[in-house]
Amino acid sequence: MSELRPLADILRPQTLDDVIGQVHLVGKNGIVRKLLATGFVPSMIFWGPPGSGKTTLARIIASALNRTFYEFSAVNTKIKDIEEVAGEKPVIFLDEIHRFNKAQQDKLLPHVERGDILLIGATTENPSFEVISPLLSRSRVLVLNPLGETELTEITKRGLTYVKKSIDKEAQTFLFEIANGDARALLTILEIAATLSKKKTLTVSDVEEAAQRKMLQYDRLGEEHYNTISAFIKSMRASNTDAALYYLARMVAAGEDPLFIARRMVVFASEDIGVAQPTALVVANAVFDACNKIGYPECQENLAHGVVYLSLAKKDRSAYDAYFAALDDVKKFGNLPIPLVIRNAPTKLMKGLGYGKGYQAYTTESLLPDKLKGKKYYNK
Repeated sequence: MSELRPLADILRPQTLDDVIGQVHLVGKNGIVRKLLATGFVPSMIFWGPPGSGKTTLARIIASALNRTFYEFSAVNTKIKDIEEVAGEKPVIFLDEIHRFNKAQQDKLLPHVERGDILLIGATTENPSFEVISPLLSRSRVLVLNPLGETELTEITKRGLTYVKKSIDKEAQTFLFEIANGDARALLTILEIAATLSKKKTLTVSDVEEAAQRKMLQYDRLGEEHYNTISAFIKSMRASNTDAALYYLARMVAAGEDPLFIARRMVVFASEDIGVAQPTALVVANAVFDACNKIGYPECQENLAHGVVYLSLAKKDRSAYDAYFAALDDVKKFGNLPIPLVIRNAPTKLMKGLGYGKGYQAYTTESLLPDKLKGKKYYNK
């Protein structure tokens, strides 16, 4: 490890065949591979989480097209910086393109339209909300997926081969949890751990020291995972806000998928709060949407906001209980005949058979099948 470049840069794939993951883009039938084979590559927007390969893929495309590559970040780039190199017809990689305001994005349009640049924008945000429509219409949006365990395992193997170390199973699991699908983060932590450790095999303590995080006893597929989410839901159900926030914090600190947590909150909003406070479902869906758009670390604030709201909300399971009581009867009795008065009558024959006869929009009579006449599911 005598090179000054970071390990993540040293091991950066140079060709499509070197790329780990994103098979839907770079595999045999991947859109990027097919486009490069034709020689025509349109401007593109890469949408994906950190460390999923957006920069790497942009560099590979530029190399394959034999075009000059410029890498910019929208955080500290001015349009003038891009315009100065546009005459070279380069590949312009603009990281965090969502940070360009509408006026700045507008100024990119003529360069993209004329082909002065091949723009590859990268964003972790949903481009439908963050990139102007004219620019989207002139680009192809490609979605990069978070790297899964299979991909992270292969990347770890490459890293260990380079640093001439091995890693025990528990340490590798912890490394994957910290990386959270981010190849760059994984290799950075691995490099630090390998540099600091004198041992041949890296352990949990080495990864903890490198990441400056303690390993929590939380297996996403194990008992503690289900114990924690159960405690989380039951704390909100009991309107115990402090406990709910604590169990939320445990899950977040352990790297739990924020969308998993948010999905449970959406379910909770209807199951436990229901008609007592219908806006709970709106809030829970907004939290899910926020988590989907921005991810960690910022979305933990959205989760906390939602948890406090749901915990403090009045609880009412009547809609939930009523539905499942009705479902029990469906399972018990099957498809009972629907009363003629509320059947659809699109033909004369059906009308002649009495379909829809005597129907009134507002009636106090039971509209349930005869076998269930007078049955009450919802009691309020």
